[in-house]
Amino acid sequence: MADIKNLTKGLIKENPLFIQVLGTCPALATTTNAKNALGMGIAVIAVLVLSNIVISVIRKMVPNKIRIPIFIVVIASFVTMIDLLMHAFTYDLWKVLGIFIPLIVVNCVLMGRAEAFASKNGVIDSILDGIGMGGGYALALFIMGSIREILGNGSWLGLSILPQAFKMYIFILPPGAFITFGILIAVINAINLRKEKIEKEKKKAGETK
Repeated sequence: MADIKNLTKGLIKENPLFIQVLGTCPALATTTNAKNALGMGIAVIAVLVLSNIVISVIRKMVPNKIRIPIFIVVIASFVTMIDLLMHAFTYDLWKVLGIFIPLIVVNCVLMGRAEAFASKNGVIDSILDGIGMGGGYALALFIMGSIREILGNGSWLGLSILPQAFKMYIFILPPGAFITFGILIAVINAINLRKEKIEKEKKKAGETK
């Protein structure tokens, strides 16, 4: 029976970008605005779900010694499909994202889920894992892209929000990506530490009663 936790764990608790710190290169390079970040996130979700399905189906037929090359071929096949579809139907976005679409093949999120999950679980659970992990990665990209676009361009999804005087152009430059990423990880770590502290205090209080 499918476990719903496979769908939700990737959003926050095991977020690929903010918690596991995977796939940081495209995250830093493609989040100059929310639209680009969302486009990359959707592409990763599509490839992750489709590759998880195929790898889960063939997992018992794949020899253990050559499983990694086979997983790479599966992932690369779907990346090529998504790349061609984006070129045909979202050309402007495809042109902006450039080399980072083909580089999804070597994104650690996809290979990590193929090796750690899809190769060991059924199709339904693998689909849920792909949607959850891919969705968590896309959400993280979208948050980064939104912050950088708002602070750097004074806009969000192309809509003007901040006046010229409040724009900080550093956030749409490479240093801004590192600054945004570092601050978000620090905030999330602080929240998680706070939660752990509260849970320990509750557990301690329960033991003393």
